[in-house]
Amino acid sequence: MTALAPKSPHWLDWCPQPSAPAFTLPPGTVDAHCHVFGPQAAFPFAPERKYTPCDAGKEDLFALRDHLGVSRNVIVQATCHGADNSALVDALHTAGDRARGVATVRPDVTETELRALHEAGVRGVRFTFLRRLVETGSMAGLSTIAAKVAELGWHVVLYFDGAELPELETFFASLPTPLVIDHMARPDVGKPVEGPEFSRFLRFCARQDAWVKVSCPERLSRTGPPATEGRRRAYTDVVPFARRVVAEFPDRVLWGTDWPHPNLTDHMPDDGLLVDHLPHVAPTAEARHKLLVANPTRLYWPDAHR
Repeated sequence: MTALAPKSPHWLDWCPQPSAPAFTLPPGTVDAHCHVFGPQAAFPFAPERKYTPCDAGKEDLFALRDHLGVSRNVIVQATCHGADNSALVDALHTAGDRARGVATVRPDVTETELRALHEAGVRGVRFTFLRRLVETGSMAGLSTIAAKVAELGWHVVLYFDGAELPELETFFASLPTPLVIDHMARPDVGKPVEGPEFSRFLRFCARQDAWVKVSCPERLSRTGPPATEGRRRAYTDVVPFARRVVAEFPDRVLWGTDWPHPNLTDHMPDDGLLVDHLPHVAPTAEARHKLLVANPTRLYWPDAHR
């Protein structure tokens, strides 16, 4: 038996006992961005990975789903697993119609392999442009992938820093699929929400009819306070950015927990308190229903939306 790799130094494990949210999620809520890590003994991490996480398997994810009052999950392939989607597919098979997936594939992926992923519940691929997480592929290779998955009606999920949008937006606009942008493209929340950088991002989203995830305030916040120790008004510096996105794209915003919160360095949020963050981001019942139920259902379960 191969020895298990130790966690990366200073790795923060996910919160094992999240609080019960004070905010009740509406029926049909979708956690549209979460992950599974391993468990490593069953699903080894990719040799080329840039971090080694703790185990965070499907049983733990689904226990959190039920604890928070979430109805469905969209499980995004973790970079620590590379293009081996085995853990993702296993979780999708267990969840049945209660989960969809976003995979990572290579340019040489075959139609047969993509069809198998589709049958398992995968509906998108993720392109990551953060070099601390992956070695980004060539634009030509990514274009090849996008052309292949477009045939299945999938979308492309983009993970990048908003500051790098000027270098990337021509390529993004060339992709033949719908676009879904992770974590509001990681805005610098120390800058004005009306400033040129975030305004450019919003204009890009409007031109491309892109979907945007108002997720990961714990990753974006500079001044907090963090969602720990019972704080139900957390990450106040991120709220104006998320509210702006919700206001401008009410029918194309999504939310997710980002559980199990990979690669955080200063604190691990209480997932119950992250749910309590939602009314500050989407201040009306109508906005919350679109964010949490209607929009992700339309994107990932279109038959159920009709």
